[in-house]
Amino acid sequence: MTETRSVGVAGGNRVSAMVYPATTPAIATLVLGHGAGGNQLSDFMVAFATSLAARGLDVVTFNFPFTERGKKLPDPQPVLEECFRAVLSDISDDPRIGAAPLFIGGKSMGGRMATHVAASLALDEGSTATWPTRLRGLVLLGYPLHPPGRAQQVRVAHLPTIAHPMLFVQGERDAFGTPAEIHTFADVLPAPCTVVPVMGGDHSFAVLKRSGLSQEAIMADAQRAVVEWIANRLTGR
Repeated sequence: MTETRSVGVAGGNRVSAMVYPATTPAIATLVLGHGAGGNQLSDFMVAFATSLAARGLDVVTFNFPFTERGKKLPDPQPVLEECFRAVLSDISDDPRIGAAPLFIGGKSMGGRMATHVAASLALDEGSTATWPTRLRGLVLLGYPLHPPGRAQQVRVAHLPTIAHPMLFVQGERDAFGTPAEIHTFADVLPAPCTVVPVMGGDHSFAVLKRSGLSQEAIMADAQRAVVEWIANRLTGR
């Protein structure tokens, strides 16, 4: 059963977060941020969190401040990052899920904010936050490599700073960056990177009806890949 919690962020504001407890003994905790076009209750976020919890992960989702306020325009990047850090600190204080190996990521913009958080861990040096010491990797679901139709405007300058392994789960038809485009940059990053193509999938892994592919099977394959990658990171494979 999911648990809703309230997390304090900058300016005395609060955002809601949801904990999806693993239905089997959890191997890790995964904190996921949502994309720019939805919130933590979008079909994509709920489906992924529920499925990953059923596969042995404690999953945490949360709203960024703009969606908590019911707005459509995303907050400035520093606000988004601060919110992500606040949620991570809050989870770290929870004895039930705060001591497990930690993975962070998200859908599209949420995943990109996770990479910025991981790229700037020095900001947390000297703080009382314990989550940086437990961070084991990043799970990026439809990483927004570039805006649609503007392949030259890549968002990669900060990625070489990240020391932790990264998993890119990317739709073959993703207008924000195909698996091949992701490989162009991921293959030369210092940190170990894995790119998992989603067959026939778009930015949200949706497949065309005429493709004959099963949407349910495509999503299950992507979710299975996430759990297997996390398990492999924990066993050193």
